[in-house]
Amino acid sequence: MNEVKAQAQVEQQQTGFEQRYELDAPPEKVWRAISIAEFRERWLPKEALADPQSLSETPGKEVHYRLRDDSPPYLESIVTFAIASNASGGTSLRIIHELTSATSARLTRSVANSNSPTLMLAA
Repeated sequence: MNEVKAQAQVEQQQTGFEQRYELDAPPEKVWRAISIAEFRERWLPKEALADPQSLSETPGKEVHYRLRDDSPPYLESIVTFAIASNASGGTSLRIIHELTSATSARLTRSVANSNSPTLMLAA
């Protein structure tokens, strides 16, 4: 059982990452900034999103978006913005990026030591 749990943690580390921020703004203000498109577009333009609509949300707590890189290999990830009030009256913001399973599969197929043909580039 411990091996399975350890493997799940390793996979999580390979397919995503998490950032944490402590903000002075109250949770209600942060929620508006991450969930209302007109406010969100000031810092996260719709062009960075695979779909400008959220995938899902729990009002006042978290919202999920699908992001897509604007350059090849156009990796996609699911990003979760989770908020909670902190002891100082501000907001704890967690941003969790997770690669989609299709993106993870593409990356594992393209590693240098894979069984696929070698591609050599001219200098």
